[in-house]
Amino acid sequence: MADRRIGIIMNGITGRMGMNQHLIRSVLAIRDQGGVPGAGGDRLVPDPILVGRDAGKLERLAQAHGVARWTTDLDAALGNADDTVFFDAATTQLRAGLLKRAVAAGKHVYCEKPVAETLDDALDLARTVQAAGVKNGAVQDKLFLPGLRKLKQLIDAGFFGRILSVKIDFGYWVFEGDWQPAQRPSWNYRKQDGGGIILDMMCHWRYVLDGLFGPPKALTCLGVLHIPERWDEHGRAYPATADDAAYAIVEMADGPVVQIGMSWCTRVRRDDLVTFQVDGTHGSAVAGLTDCHIQHRAATPKPVWNPDQEQTLDFFGDWQAVPDRLTHENGFKLQWEAFLRHVADDAPFPWTIAEAVKGVQFAELALQSWQERRWLDIPALAV
Repeated sequence: MADRRIGIIMNGITGRMGMNQHLIRSVLAIRDQGGVPGAGGDRLVPDPILVGRDAGKLERLAQAHGVARWTTDLDAALGNADDTVFFDAATTQLRAGLLKRAVAAGKHVYCEKPVAETLDDALDLARTVQAAGVKNGAVQDKLFLPGLRKLKQLIDAGFFGRILSVKIDFGYWVFEGDWQPAQRPSWNYRKQDGGGIILDMMCHWRYVLDGLFGPPKALTCLGVLHIPERWDEHGRAYPATADDAAYAIVEMADGPVVQIGMSWCTRVRRDDLVTFQVDGTHGSAVAGLTDCHIQHRAATPKPVWNPDQEQTLDFFGDWQAVPDRLTHENGFKLQWEAFLRHVADDAPFPWTIAEAVKGVQFAELALQSWQERRWLDIPALAV
């Protein structure tokens, strides 16, 4: 048994997601636990080099977390043959070009989603990666959430009977930034900088639907810009130009109807920041990020509509929690571990860039539906 080092070029790692989910809670957590078990009893140990534009931020981040290497020279990092993986969590607008540079340098590539701003760019990237024969992947973290893993167990066990509908309710109030600092970066609200909730979130919903319920058949979507003015990280007012809420209906190939509400302009009064409600002939379930509650048809109450009497039923209390049967770790970390095994030992890894192209298609069709105010079919992709 031996340690097998895997050098990882981590680009755009000073941002919120890159730093917290990918560096600290995934790659460094894997390093600090002694690596990931590989083939033959070896340990696969990640060795990151942090890449970005701000030397001060990189140095402080590296020192705070015991990372030996950082640089502002991406070309030099790509030129190091000892680092075989390139990861990108920078802006969507630059992602496809950066990944193609890494592929040209012979690197395996892994990245945040969406993999590109447009379907044409996403398809070109996927074909470039396939032609080069490098290992590749894109983040599909929500499939690893404890709540959705429980939901998948229920589906596989036939709990729902025939699934009738799915309702995804996502969002929270993102402060405008004037009297309370915003908890999301300002570029999210500028279309010219790659912002918008449809491009950001529809990519997630596509792989969730594919992973749990099968392929979607058609969609209609309405985007909205509710808050026209926000304040940036320096307290300066700016015009918001990107959609900050959207409302979609999706027709699934196998029958269920999916409703998706997503908003950065809503206040939470539900189980979690996102909930997935599945209704079937035999039972229903509501899953959040970690928990999942069920109601079987034998335990379903019989409400009667009577607006003249105060409601006596406890609708939340009539549901049963699904117990934890698995050990749940950070979803980003679990997918990173799978990708490292894929790179080192050719272990299966279904969450490829070609799969992520479907998310870009989903988002692009949603934007087109909004613009044209109509239903659109979702064609199969030839990558």
